[in-house]
Amino acid sequence: MRPEWEDPQNKHGGRWAYTFKERKANDDIWLNVLLAAIGEQLEDEGDNEVMGVVVNLRKAFYRIGLWTRSAGKTSPGNKGRSAEESKVVLEKIGHRFKETLQVKDNEAVEFMGHSDSANSGSSRAKAKFSV
Repeated sequence: MRPEWEDPQNKHGGRWAYTFKERKANDDIWLNVLLAAIGEQLEDEGDNEVMGVVVNLRKAFYRIGLWTRSAGKTSPGNKGRSAEESKVVLEKIGHRFKETLQVKDNEAVEFMGHSDSANSGSSRAKAKFSV
């Protein structure tokens, strides 16, 4: 699978993301996210949602993202779950991702669908929901 929105396995998915305002990425946080994804700690058994993690390094900030198979609606990627059931699964994953990132309760980790990002022409499309 390629880490692209257009890849058939990703096109119905989305991503949780959080932007850290520091210039230098925190390697410990990135390592914790990688280990949580590899160790299947971000989702329940059978959810089959987590597709991968990504870090985007910029001059003034860095962003860590968690890619998912579906985007909280009825789609081929969500294992026959209703839109509401899909959203509940994704929000649970978002909460676990937020805990792993060690983000404060008053700060939001946002979810965006890949199709929404592609249609807006930016990876910073308006968030579908946040935790």
